[in-house]
Amino acid sequence: MSDVSGARPPVREPDTGPPVLEVSGLRKCFGDFTAVDDVSLVLTAGASLAVVGESGSGKTTTARMIAGLETPTAGTVRWGGRARPPGRVRAAERRRQAREVQMVYQDPYSSLDRRQRVGDCVGEALALHTELRGAALERRVAELLDRVGLDERQARSLPRALSGGQRQRVAIARALAVRPRVLVLDEAVAALDVSVQAQIVALLREIREQTRVAYLFITHDLGIVRHVCEETVVMHRGRIVERGPTAAVLGDPQEPYTRRLIDSVPRRGWKPRRRDRDRPRQEEE
Repeated sequence: MSDVSGARPPVREPDTGPPVLEVSGLRKCFGDFTAVDDVSLVLTAGASLAVVGESGSGKTTTARMIAGLETPTAGTVRWGGRARPPGRVRAAERRRQAREVQMVYQDPYSSLDRRQRVGDCVGEALALHTELRGAALERRVAELLDRVGLDERQARSLPRALSGGQRQRVAIARALAVRPRVLVLDEAVAALDVSVQAQIVALLREIREQTRVAYLFITHDLGIVRHVCEETVVMHRGRIVERGPTAAVLGDPQEPYTRRLIDSVPRRGWKPRRRDRDRPRQEEE
């Protein structure tokens, strides 16, 4: 479990207004295999919801459908009250979806163009989704990079010249460029060192408090969940098996799978049980 003790829970409560994201009866089949089955979620402005589960539980497939990267087999996804059209969507609709929901991935290096300087990477997103051009666009790029703790020197750098934490900051800045209502964070801090994780978590908390963007955290790291998300859903074999306030779900789980998931996290002082065949043989007297 990550040590993010330096991060505190957000001080502002989620809005009680209309949902910015509504997911109802979401289902995804790959041939005879059902990866996601009857998933429903609701997010309001400023909310932070964790989706947890082991590898293969369906959480990333759910995230990709919410972000418009996968087409659901059944069910609906609504952003700001408007449903995603069925089947393939046109370029204009994809751009509209991108202005509602942006995704931040585990590996920022693979999601950034390695030949493109950081400032141009963020500027490209602005040029695609806004009317900003020229000096106005450059000023907005500088504002976004400053917002995530990067400066002009890093703006001129290629991704390979940055650390993992700095690359993730670039990915966050690019996602924020279009002012989305929802950020889907798919294991967004899992590949970072513990100290860098805490910095990125603190940055995300500040951004949420100031902009009221809603977060959907896809993660297996329960330490992150405890410090960032007010609500948690637990997925197992494509279905939601438990949901509720994070403190209740992780502190007093009602489902056996949730208890197994929590018990599988190594604790301080925990040591793996050695098998008999691994124990040194005692010498015969």
